[in-house]
Amino acid sequence: MKLIVGLGNPGREYERHRHNIGFMVVEALLSRARAELNQEKFAAKVGQGTLAGERVLFVEPQTFMNLSGRSVAEAARFFKVPVADVLVIHDELDLPLGRLQLKAGGGSGGHNGLKSIVSSLGDEGFIRLRFGIGKPEGPNARERVSGYVLSNFDDGERREMETLIDRAMDMTEIWIREGLSVAMNRFNRKA
Repeated sequence: MKLIVGLGNPGREYERHRHNIGFMVVEALLSRARAELNQEKFAAKVGQGTLAGERVLFVEPQTFMNLSGRSVAEAARFFKVPVADVLVIHDELDLPLGRLQLKAGGGSGGHNGLKSIVSSLGDEGFIRLRFGIGKPEGPNARERVSGYVLSNFDDGERREMETLIDRAMDMTEIWIREGLSVAMNRFNRKA
């Protein structure tokens, strides 16, 4: 079994924010897996399905970003999913919009959701699908980060989202079917 986690914040007011791209990708993957988030456990919405011939548990933590690790760790322990079979899909400020990247392990890069997951799992070796959202530029850019991640994509960016989410789904399926090395070699180049 694989565990696929989309990071985001619960609630309608956050639905289309940049920080919720993990939720958006998981919701698209659900349609490919003919599954739905039909249970609430581990302080998360969860559902099971089959993707690329593998049983998958989909998780959307409902704890807000800073506490996402609780849901991920509880689900992984309950289903005995090894850390190497956990994929976390999250927004990434350090990649420009349109750039997607798979990687295993690494630090949190200041991302509070990843920080929480590393802390709760006690291991940073899980797989990450980093979905580039770009970052604010110019004076005081660092101070504007939280407002930026909690903003909606603009019209031009929204037009790109369907293609980017399709690419993220393809990356996920190749990771499941053919492994991390193959998926990284195929997709971790500039599109």
